[in-house]
Amino acid sequence: MRFFFLRQQQAQRSLCFALATTLSLLAVSGCKHKSEGSGAPPATQVIPVTDMSLVTIDPKEVAKFPLTEATQIEATEALTATGSVLPDVSREVPVISLANGRVVDIRARLDDNVKKGQLLLKVQSPDVTNAFNAYLKAANDEQLARKAFARADDLLKHGAIAQAQWEQAEDSAKNAQADLSAAEQQLKTLGVNKAHPSSVVNVYAPISGVVVAQNVTNAAAAGVGLAGSATAFTIADLSRVWIVCDVYENDIAKLQLGQEAKIKINAFPDRPLTGRVSDIGPILDPALRTAKVRIEVANPGFLKLGMFATAAFTGKSKQLHAVVPAEAVLHLHDRDWVFVPVGGNQFKRTEVHAGRMIGGNQQEILSGVQPGQKVVTHALLLETAGNQG
Repeated sequence: MRFFFLRQQQAQRSLCFALATTLSLLAVSGCKHKSEGSGAPPATQVIPVTDMSLVTIDPKEVAKFPLTEATQIEATEALTATGSVLPDVSREVPVISLANGRVVDIRARLDDNVKKGQLLLKVQSPDVTNAFNAYLKAANDEQLARKAFARADDLLKHGAIAQAQWEQAEDSAKNAQADLSAAEQQLKTLGVNKAHPSSVVNVYAPISGVVVAQNVTNAAAAGVGLAGSATAFTIADLSRVWIVCDVYENDIAKLQLGQEAKIKINAFPDRPLTGRVSDIGPILDPALRTAKVRIEVANPGFLKLGMFATAAFTGKSKQLHAVVPAEAVLHLHDRDWVFVPVGGNQFKRTEVHAGRMIGGNQQEILSGVQPGQKVVTHALLLETAGNQG
């Protein structure tokens, strides 16, 4: 019995050892497979993507979308550019008080319409007092020198003085007269009437126009010597203005001085204007690669400085452009498209650059479609059918 019991325990230990060995091998094998599986990347799945510009319809429905052939038109080359209304700097005139002093009255304000000769402001100036004092002294000296020359002339006729003394008296009289003329001119420059002198100087508008800048207020300093800015006002004659546009470098060759431009003001699209190119800027913007193009245009009265405008330039050379029905052009996301047949029941949506509208509900195509090429007559219907499909 004891021997049998020992053999039985030994058999159980052998079985347990065999089971433990088998489980260890299985565990090692499982870890190995797991390690190998995590290290290898999964196979890439390729998903074919169809051409989103292609529209495929039922072959039985093709007849519902008739085609039209693009015709052609000979048109002059056109260029459009955006800009804004600016004053003509040659028609801007500063208002300056030549008398230094203190402003005691202002008769105009910013944005006022003024007439030539209109009183704008009054300046109390010590310069007037000094100028008038100089004038009185010059007048007295001239009167005395004139009397002395008259006596010298009389004495010379009677042989009482020498010729040299007469000449000296004549020179003194002429110098006194020159000093008096200079003093009178100084009063006139300051705007003072010598017959009615006043310490207050009136400053008048030099031209008719609009006050576009004001650099002075009541009780402020005025004049070229005391004020922070010598210009009290700036008046602009807005009867003619500039439309300044930005034109890209590649389009500059299409423009020339004197070329006509059609102007459309964004605020008044129903009031077109006509101007002419007066300057093509010699310097390009280094960031935008554009040049400033200046157009001179007469102001009918509604143009205001800073208004946005669009200028259309018409060149002299003519080009052939395609023309299609307006319904053949699809306006989507601020871009223009047409549908071109590519065979069978498929049509390709093609981007075009649409131009102006032509009589008979036709639209000019500047690029994207060539004359003689066929397009779908009703682009919107095909687009709708393609979305539903």
